[in-house]
Amino acid sequence: MSTASEMLRTYPKDLGGIDQAKLSECIAACIECAQACTACADACLSEDMVAELTKCIRTNLDCADLCAATANVLSRHTGYDANLTRATLEACRSACASCAEECESHADMHEHCRICAAACRRCEQACAELLASL
Repeated sequence: MSTASEMLRTYPKDLGGIDQAKLSECIAACIECAQACTACADACLSEDMVAELTKCIRTNLDCADLCAATANVLSRHTGYDANLTRATLEACRSACASCAEECESHADMHEHCRICAAACRRCEQACAELLASL
């Protein structure tokens, strides 16, 4: 059981019918994606062809920030605002799709981009699944 699952299980109030498994999976995917994007951006900065990776670096950092913010929003339940949650999930899903696409374009040359793209696709899917269940 993940820490996110344990924390959701111990929340003292009703979560309002949110699918706890999908919520937990989405939080974990966001955290994993934020880490992968941060590490990918750093790896891109260490490549000899760094000038050709500026868009990838920027996309990675934007995605990392949105994933971290989404994980934080999804971890808070007191005073829940469904509209804010939906907007946050949509933004995260969109950032993950953009980042995955950018990293996929470099995946043949850079293994870190391939790994990052896969994490972004998982997070994109987790956000879509949680959105569909709200």
